[in-house]
Amino acid sequence: MITPQHSSGNDDQTVVAVSPVPDISPVDTESPRVSLYSEEFAADPHGVYARMRAQFGPLARIELAPGVPATLVLGHREALRILNDPEHFPVDPRGWQHKVPGDSPILPLMQWYPNALRSDGDEHQRYRQAYVASIDGIDLYKLQSMVEQLAIPLINNFCENGSAELIGQYTFPLVFDVVNHVLGCPRELGQRVATGTALLFDTAEAAKGMEMLVTALLELIQLRRDDPGDDVTSRMVQHGAGFTDEEMMSQLVCLYGASIEPQQNLINNTLLAMLTDERSGGILGGALSTQEAIEEVLFNDPPVANFCTTYPKQPILIDNQWLPAHEPILVSLAGCNHDPALGGTDRNGNRAHLSWGAGQHSCPARSVAYVVAREAIDHLLDALPEMSLAEPLAQMSWRPGPFHRALAALPVTFPKSPRLPVR
Repeated sequence: MITPQHSSGNDDQTVVAVSPVPDISPVDTESPRVSLYSEEFAADPHGVYARMRAQFGPLARIELAPGVPATLVLGHREALRILNDPEHFPVDPRGWQHKVPGDSPILPLMQWYPNALRSDGDEHQRYRQAYVASIDGIDLYKLQSMVEQLAIPLINNFCENGSAELIGQYTFPLVFDVVNHVLGCPRELGQRVATGTALLFDTAEAAKGMEMLVTALLELIQLRRDDPGDDVTSRMVQHGAGFTDEEMMSQLVCLYGASIEPQQNLINNTLLAMLTDERSGGILGGALSTQEAIEEVLFNDPPVANFCTTYPKQPILIDNQWLPAHEPILVSLAGCNHDPALGGTDRNGNRAHLSWGAGQHSCPARSVAYVVAREAIDHLLDALPEMSLAEPLAQMSWRPGPFHRALAALPVTFPKSPRLPVR
């Protein structure tokens, strides 16, 4: 059996004695599971997290899609244990995915691909080294200028109108163009990639989204093999890891999946928080900087709410609760950030949240994400400082799905303003 083994040191590490056991465990299979794909969850995830914590404790029984059980980690300490113990909590889903119906909406996003996100050990190192080296080649100063050059024409398209729907008119097209520039992807191919990625995260037409994504990315890979440039895809194609087209495609699936959807959601969620801040002076009035507002959103409403999925190869016991073998364990980044065990509510300037993940699979592109989010928000609010929501906060709608925290729309009003000069 698998039993806890007490360590004499770091409580953030999972230390367990492991013996071979059959692919069964004394896991509770009777109590009901909480749906993470429901409209109720999308409308009030923090209320659902609180109810799950009261019912289950730090490890909640959930359903990711109809007939797809999983465990959601709500405890900050438990999350760090899992994320820092790849030996007992590997990320390779192949022992699980064969049990999932082929038409399950979450399978295309969660199934195995030969990339860093879904690999362990030496293969993970090989993929991640190329991934990190390619991202580290991004010039952050040039990136700031790029965001400005792309943001101003978008703002000019609506600044004279007095109203806008920011996701469709600003955030998505801005992030879309930034990511395509960084990855060296022509706009037409990028449009197909973005559409496919959105379908994956929404899960409703995930198989169609994956097919669209793969086809477009294979075209991009061939283009950058034939005509390399100063971009992430070209650097990865030329990296000493010597990726095949299939491996390259899988790296790009990971890059796009971690870019367009989460990046635009981070900007949108931060704008929403800034526009509804009730503290004296408000964020728009200077109470908090944009960077501080971003950090608060990464604590309160991170764009990727539940992810960092692992699949234990054997039944394993954590805090007197058995976790079954070959069943997904998702870390609730949003839920763990609000773990009452952390104590305190003053998070000004605090980056101790889990929204970038932790351990060897933590996000390597956080510096890029911060620059894009900060510049996008600053240019918009500098141009339209008297912006306000066009409808009450309670009426804002959120896209359903177990993984992301994503607004469906962000309508705003503002005094009509003259167009900005384009540099």
